[in-house]
Amino acid sequence: MSFGSFIKKQFIDVLQWNEETEGVLAWRFPMQDFEIQNGAILNVRESQVAVFVNEGTIADVFGPGTHKLTTQTLPVLTNLKNWDKLFESPFKSDVYFFSTRVQTGRKWGTPQPITIRDKDFDMIRVRAFGMFSYRVADARKFFTEISGTRDIFTREQVEDQLRGIMLATMASSLGSSNVAFLDMAANQALMAQQVKGDLASAFARYGIGLDEFNVASVSLPEELQAALDERIGAGMKGGMAADKMSGYTKFQVASSIPLAAQNEGGLAGIGAGLGAGVAVGQAMTQGLAGTLAPAQQSAAPAAAATSQESIEERLGKLKGLLDKGLISAVDYDRTKEELLRKLIG
Repeated sequence: MSFGSFIKKQFIDVLQWNEETEGVLAWRFPMQDFEIQNGAILNVRESQVAVFVNEGTIADVFGPGTHKLTTQTLPVLTNLKNWDKLFESPFKSDVYFFSTRVQTGRKWGTPQPITIRDKDFDMIRVRAFGMFSYRVADARKFFTEISGTRDIFTREQVEDQLRGIMLATMASSLGSSNVAFLDMAANQALMAQQVKGDLASAFARYGIGLDEFNVASVSLPEELQAALDERIGAGMKGGMAADKMSGYTKFQVASSIPLAAQNEGGLAGIGAGLGAGVAVGQAMTQGLAGTLAPAQQSAAPAAAATSQESIEERLGKLKGLLDKGLISAVDYDRTKEELLRKLIG
């Protein structure tokens, strides 16, 4: 090999990246002691971006295509290096390639429950899992904010940071939402939509574009899940506020009636006799029919209201309980007999 051929081989005349390794997002062209030849060819494939860095500062960015490197195609780098217009000498600069392909099928999750504020339950802790996809959208930001001067930067390295951003953003997004968490948990597409907008903005600060984001499952603490299951069993919607005689309270009253009927003496056996049994039956009927007036929520006013009712009204309510299957026929006949005895005298 001649000395001229040896010198020629110290110059780089073609710069390109074949992306032979899966999962690499940024790759520095191996310069070593070589220099880039004047007029060298830069091949940037589709789904790639090439960035020239001069002494740690981004000089020029090239998109897909074939580029001949001259003073015309490297205006910023030319100005930084103060080359003359002839640009006859070789030059040396770090060249980084970035993959802009969409990274699909990436998993996310909450290893530990996150705490969010909810308008129904105040503060709750939830766990969630799903999939997301992303890509390098701005190579300048990605280089300065995340990848830096590393020879190789992989998606596993960036995803460690992305998952932390996702959890913080999710807690903030769900906590500031006006949509109840139970509504979002029942509609996971709605939950994903709520989070995706805020998450896209958070990713953009690092030069990353969020392509897709979905929620596959949501789990609640055991005590909240138990309350939710009971609420679903009642077939009710809305809040569970303690100061309202809601559908949840009606469900609790209805659930207690079969247990009362199993006691010795049946429904009338609760308390001191028939009068107490009728009072309990009336309170249960009112709980199923609608809301209790504030004066009726104590035992004494409830008993007074019962004594003022006509026997015909009591019989009607008693028949309603029988039709709904809330008392047995034996209880109905026994109580009916006592009421008719009072009516006839």
